[in-house]
Amino acid sequence: MFANRSMPESVVIPELAYRDVAEAVAWLCSAFGFKERLRIGDHRAQLSLGTGSVIVTRQEPTGVRVETPALERRSPRQPAPSHSIMVRIEDVNGHHRHALQHGARIVRPPADHPFGERQYTAEDPGGHVWTFSQTLADVDPATWGGTQADRPAP
Repeated sequence: MFANRSMPESVVIPELAYRDVAEAVAWLCSAFGFKERLRIGDHRAQLSLGTGSVIVTRQEPTGVRVETPALERRSPRQPAPSHSIMVRIEDVNGHHRHALQHGARIVRPPADHPFGERQYTAEDPGGHVWTFSQTLADVDPATWGGTQADRPAP
């Protein structure tokens, strides 16, 4: 794959819609530790965290056609979220404290899980749900009921 300074290097890049791109960028950077990488007018920005990236886009009102007639960029203010984003970090407890100080709504507090991760989940002001995950141990998926698809069974 060719490098392009106009595009993040991440292979998978979520695009998240917010009413105010500048406000969302400021909040995501201060609360969750993202770094702004590129701004495109007032309608789009690229953010990075470690080797991962997200793109913040301007939310379009319902019914406004964008790019294709079926594509509307709306934040997920619905009874059940349509998606969430998982981010691997080094220190869940410290990140959780920092996010709380910056007004994140905590959906699930930090907890250890049998699959070797410590995680917490927060909702940002745009209604997007984020789970932050810290690896505690390398755990064989078979020990907690998982099946690893990329390896043949013993």
